[in-house]
Amino acid sequence: MERFTEEIRARFLKVSPAAIGHQISNGFMDAEIKPVTDEMKVAGPAYTVRLTERDSSALYYALQKAPEGSVIVIDRAGDHTFACVGEFLAEMAKGCGMAGIVVDGPATDKLALKKSGFPVFCTGFSPVTSMVTGTSGEVEVDIQCGGAVVRTGDIILGDADGVIVVPEDFMPYLEEAEVKEAGEIQRREELRRGMIYRRREDFDAVRFFEYGVNEAIARVKQDECGYDKEQ
Repeated sequence: MERFTEEIRARFLKVSPAAIGHQISNGFMDAEIKPVTDEMKVAGPAYTVRLTERDSSALYYALQKAPEGSVIVIDRAGDHTFACVGEFLAEMAKGCGMAGIVVDGPATDKLALKKSGFPVFCTGFSPVTSMVTGTSGEVEVDIQCGGAVVRTGDIILGDADGVIVVPEDFMPYLEEAEVKEAGEIQRREELRRGMIYRRREDFDAVRFFEYGVNEAIARVKQDECGYDKEQ
């Protein structure tokens, strides 16, 4: 797999998860996982954490051990009550050189997180928090976050629309997304100049639904009849 460099990160940050999402059939996190503010965007290799209780000690361990530029991805094992990410945890992650945090549970300190600008993605907010008890937790294990399987090193891409896990061979997906984004820039310019956008260039919906369906069904029936006769 090609190494994830800062140049590649910059390229990922210029494309939307949707530009890659339409290319893949899995790796989508639940729609509830969204950035604290719409402007936040994150791209980088995952460093996985599983917190199965109210104890968040493994998260603090992860911040000390994850390579700079990592996205801390947290599996809360179904808990939606206790927030494990808040203002000062985010500041610590920023200080440790992390690219962002994604958690399939709530955060806290919503207003402070908005002001900080550090990318935090969560399912919502809670006034009750986790504690550091040193009784549980795992890092660098395969996890589920928002219904998507995440392994340490997987590429995470998220913006206001949500978060996806990019397939391991990420370059073809990135390059296709860049082509798609360039085409959309051109189309927006054409619309600005007065173009009326009525149909897709790559699919004739009218022909398919009004002319193609019945013919296709007739051909299938004919083929099936022919098959039956041969039997």
